[in-house]
Amino acid sequence: MHSAQPTDPDVMPKRRRPVLRGMVSRQADQIDSSRPVERSGPPRPWLLRSLAGLGWTAGAALIFALFLRISLEKLMESDGANSALQAWDMLHGNLVLHGWIVGDVTFYTFELPIIAILEFFLGLHADTMHVAEALIYVIVAAFAVAIAVTDSRGLSRVIRASVVVAALAAPTLVHADLWIPLGIPDHTGTTAFLLASFLLVDRATGRRWTAPLLCLILCAGQISDVTVRYVAVPAIIVVCLYRMAADRKLISWDAANLLAAGLSVPLALEIRAFMRVHMGAYLMVSPKTQVAPYSAWQTNASIGWTSLREVYGIVAGPHFEPIGLAEIFGYAVMAAAAIGVLRVLWRWRTARRAEQALVIAMAANFMVYMLSTLVSPASPHDLVALLPFGGVLAARALVPERIASRLVAVPVTCLALVAALLPLSVAASRPTLTSGGARVIAWLEANNLHYGIGGYWDSSEMALESADQVEIRAVDGGHTAHGNVISFYPWETDTSWFDPSKHYANFVILDLPQLILRPTVLGVFGKPVRTHIIGPWEILVYHENLLTRLTPPTLKPMS
Repeated sequence: MHSAQPTDPDVMPKRRRPVLRGMVSRQADQIDSSRPVERSGPPRPWLLRSLAGLGWTAGAALIFALFLRISLEKLMESDGANSALQAWDMLHGNLVLHGWIVGDVTFYTFELPIIAILEFFLGLHADTMHVAEALIYVIVAAFAVAIAVTDSRGLSRVIRASVVVAALAAPTLVHADLWIPLGIPDHTGTTAFLLASFLLVDRATGRRWTAPLLCLILCAGQISDVTVRYVAVPAIIVVCLYRMAADRKLISWDAANLLAAGLSVPLALEIRAFMRVHMGAYLMVSPKTQVAPYSAWQTNASIGWTSLREVYGIVAGPHFEPIGLAEIFGYAVMAAAAIGVLRVLWRWRTARRAEQALVIAMAANFMVYMLSTLVSPASPHDLVALLPFGGVLAARALVPERIASRLVAVPVTCLALVAALLPLSVAASRPTLTSGGARVIAWLEANNLHYGIGGYWDSSEMALESADQVEIRAVDGGHTAHGNVISFYPWETDTSWFDPSKHYANFVILDLPQLILRPTVLGVFGKPVRTHIIGPWEILVYHENLLTRLTPPTLKPMS
């Protein structure tokens, strides 16, 4: 019989081997703890999102810098200068532009607020307008990229974004076409309303706030530019009707979006009427919305085709030399856009809402332009929305949602970035232009001449050049039964500029190459006390307030 083993741990027999093992293990733990810990596995999601956000931000900043440099290659004309003066007036309290007569497009709800904000920080200068042009084009690019990258992953998103930017770069390669995408006031900013509404119905259908926000965007867009009414609204209505028919549902989110798009039209008209009647807002020259006679359709189609190629940088407009490699690049961009349109038509039943809306909007924009009285060899900017629309469809057609092989994705991404950045870099390498009006402004200031009148293209441009220190207001000559008359030009003008109780205008600026106004000026105002010629301009100085001799103009139909 064996004796029982002790159970008290204090009297337990000591075992050397376990003690040694414990010592060795503790020493190993101490050694391991002194070494850096190597972690394996993929990076954290928040880090990847931060790096991606930083990359997109850097890319947008680069594109903005290139757009800005390209914008500086053209001069700011009186159209853009008038927008700057309108925004400056809004910034100083005239929010509804009381007393203004604006053109057939107001830009009231998008471009003018952006310009006013920039003027708050940068002041009233021509450079501020160039910054606004670049910023607006970047905003359009951002909306286009947002639609293009939908459903894509990884480097496919970068490639699709690069295709969109390459499409937007096409007209910048041709100096004569540069004003089409980077011009103020033009329809480039209107494209932001179109793309934003298409993005909303595509990515946010099924949310309670989608339909009210869609109505608000379309309403604001129509107050700014009637193009939204004839392009975006029909596109959304047709897409929603198709979706409702395909789903066989009368009550659905698409029905809500359809109702929102339809209600935006009368709502915009009511808001505009309220602004005019009850708030004393601006007067607006009625847009040309009449249908052209059937006999003019063939000519309009030819002009429309030429205008479309100008938008894509394929031709440089009338009386310009051939443009070489830029023409090839423009045709490539147009062909890619055509492939995108055909892809959507081929797979229409499975296409996304935004894709369907873009195709319908492209057709509507071109048909409205071609069949209306608006068509003109000088108005290709009315088709500028086709450029980002085609870029989006091309990106979605040519680039798959995901490229699994990195051996393929990396070199294709590099090629796409080159295709986007190289044309912009080439366009940005051209010399910038400086206005010759600086010499005129310096002479006027030196002779204490600060308020005068002149032709439309010589007025607000110089006023902006001088930060409105030398104020030149646009007038036009005419003939009545009582002889020659001089009236203020009823387009993009503030009627208070011509109030003789507020202003004293004692000089006239005439453009020597275009002497149409000179005989009328001499006939109405008589012989000046002094004249001076600077470059292509002649300055006529008087010792009286010329505003007292102006005749009220005959106004075009207003709305």
